[in-house]
Amino acid sequence: MFLLSYSGLLLGFAAGVAPGPLLTLVIAQTLTYGVREGSKVAAAPLITDLPIILLAIFIGSTLAARPLLLGILSLIGAGYIGFLAWESLKIKIADQADARAAKSMTKGILTNLLNPHPYLFWMTVGAPLLLKTWVSGPWGAVFWLFSFYLMLVGAKIGISLLVGYSRKFLYGRGYLWLNRILGLVLIFFALALAKDGLALIQMN
Repeated sequence: MFLLSYSGLLLGFAAGVAPGPLLTLVIAQTLTYGVREGSKVAAAPLITDLPIILLAIFIGSTLAARPLLLGILSLIGAGYIGFLAWESLKIKIADQADARAAKSMTKGILTNLLNPHPYLFWMTVGAPLLLKTWVSGPWGAVFWLFSFYLMLVGAKIGISLLVGYSRKFLYGRGYLWLNRILGLVLIFFALALAKDGLALIQMN
């Protein structure tokens, strides 16, 4: 239960620093317009993710009484987390982003809404974990959700600050090794989800 409660912090931080369209936009806006614009992009998930989470929870609740389907979904989630781990492990030192136009919040919202990763994450990983924390009490679920977005948005804002005030960060090995360590953490979560999925399938 301890690991489950704090998985929001780890997964949020991993998602916050993982390479992807939204982080690329954070870096690009920061390089072109400064930390404030990059931070606006970083905050986009706070606006876009609510309908995604509600849909994922509805689907998860529907599947809760069907261990076989829930087990298959857990295995899909394990595969997706494994993919994120691979992406983190194979990352190379970042190149300088191209300049982009302003309207940072609008671009951040559109980028996140059109990105399949948030949908896949919440339907296969986030919603099942959130529902598990709800079993121990609503405050546990609130803490999980708060800690996830604190780290998700906070990590992206942190990268925006590093890019804005120390551009050498993108060309150094700190970012490279951070993603490799997080890749190993994600592998652990993938294996744990796979174990849960197989256990649920065996219940049938």
